[in-house]
Amino acid sequence: MALFRSLGDPTRLAIVMRLADGEARVVDLTRGLGLAQSTVSKHLACLRDCRLVDFRTEGRQSFYSLTHPELIDLLRSAESLLARTGDAVALCPVYGEPQVKEQVAS
Repeated sequence: MALFRSLGDPTRLAIVMRLADGEARVVDLTRGLGLAQSTVSKHLACLRDCRLVDFRTEGRQSFYSLTHPELIDLLRSAESLLARTGDAVALCPVYGEPQVKEQVAS
């Protein structure tokens, strides 16, 4: 479950999906995702700590890539499963989107 928690953040998931197309530098990710360098670097550090992403250096540049490309197969399988369950997961009272509770006027 920790794997899905680490990928539960939309920014980290977007980075992983971008890296599925091949390695990228931080500058490539910031341009492609429209995010600040500090934001991308923070999320890359998290993904590196989880050993989902690694990097290689070339001169002064770092090129990031997925350590386990099969992660994309897992994500595609999860998307396929969610497509078959419809809104059941999103509407689940335990695991779905947080429900907005109406406040009772005193």
